Amino acid sequence: MRRMDAPADAEGKAEGPYVPAGQRGTPSWLTQAAILVRKDVAIEVRTGEVLVTSGFFAVLVVVLGSLAFYIGPETKSQVAAGVIWLAVAFASVLALGRLWQRERDDGALDGILTTPVSRSALFAGKAVGLLAFLLLIELVVVPLSMLFFSLDVALVGPGLLTIALVATPGVAATGTLFGAMTARTRARDLVLAVVLFPLLSPTLLTAVVATRELLGGTPLGELGDYLRILGVFDVAFVAAGLGLFGTLMEA
Repeated sequence: MRRMDAPADAEGKAEGPYVPAGQRGTPSWLTQAAILVRKDVAIEVRTGEVLVTSGFFAVLVVVLGSLAFYIGPETKSQVAAGVIWLAVAFASVLALGRLWQRERDDGALDGILTTPVSRSALFAGKAVGLLAFLLLIELVVVPLSMLFFSLDVALVGPGLLTIALVATPGVAATGTLFGAMTARTRARDLVLAVVLFPLLSPTLLTAVVATRELLGGTPLGELGDYLRILGVFDVAFVAAGLGLFGTLMEA
């Protein structure tokens, strides 16, 4: 008997299960990336493990840094710039560890790799998710740093926001690329820190110097060279991630 849910060919034979026209084919690249972002966000909304652990650690770095190194208004620009980006750097490592731990649990990563998902879309989805988490952490770290170091919100707030928005995509892209590379290693947390920090150093050093200059009184308009350098790093790391992620995952 011919299946009622399958269209028949000219000889009356069933060709297979009927799939509506609007549901055929593989989702587009953007749809695949968006699905992966929604997955990470939905898990985070339910558990809160990435933001709570990474955010708490970042806040602790800010508090300890302000108590240990801040000795007066003459040092605030140097100390605050380092404290802010140290907090972001350490928080990014913790966030990466938790994000890829989810994929390792119960073979979730192997399951994703067996689906017809573009490897570059997988990279983009994980990177955008990490970028969102880091920006949320920075929304806590930056105001707290401004409070502890007595910074003028109206004067340096927009500049700090601009530097963070330009620098963070490079951090997220680099972390996602090499977080995937170390996801299957036994000493993954140690390997991730050893590999990641040297690669993040150009972005972090540029962001620290730009922040120091901003807090020292340099107008944001005169920091264009630093922002362009950060932009170059962003493009380079994102392009490397899109091009190399599939190779790293198959290795």
